[in-house]
Amino acid sequence: MGELLYQAEIHFTKVVEYGVSIEAISSGDLGVPPEGARFDQTFHGDLHGPRLNGTISGIDYLYIRADGRFQLHIHAQITTDDGVNISFMSDGISIQEANASEAQLRSAISLFTSSSQYAWLNQVQAWALGTIDIEKGQATVMAYEV
Repeated sequence: MGELLYQAEIHFTKVVEYGVSIEAISSGDLGVPPEGARFDQTFHGDLHGPRLNGTISGIDYLYIRADGRFQLHIHAQITTDDGVNISFMSDGISIQEANASEAQLRSAISLFTSSSQYAWLNQVQAWALGTIDIEKGQATVMAYEV
């Protein structure tokens, strides 16, 4: 793994459901429909690290496939402590064990800004590893430059 960019503490603030309950699927009380299930999860959090500090807010356009795979598609905005906005996009997966209150997160991250101070981020490919506490609606994510 490469150099740590930041660690983020994320809190999920709202879920938009499209026909089925994410809680019922996550808890195992309901199977995933044959067509899968879609959810929009908004979130907000703080990120701190040796290379990037600020806040992050955005939406995970979560798709749960019929085979149970949780696919993440995240669009967000990072605002650095000095007020610079950075576009954040990430695709990955959430690995959930049956009846577990925690899930593992794995994703690839792309960043963009026109700010000369943070232009180095435009060339960064990052990988995120983390855990999601399903019951508390929060996640801890570590992002590494690769």
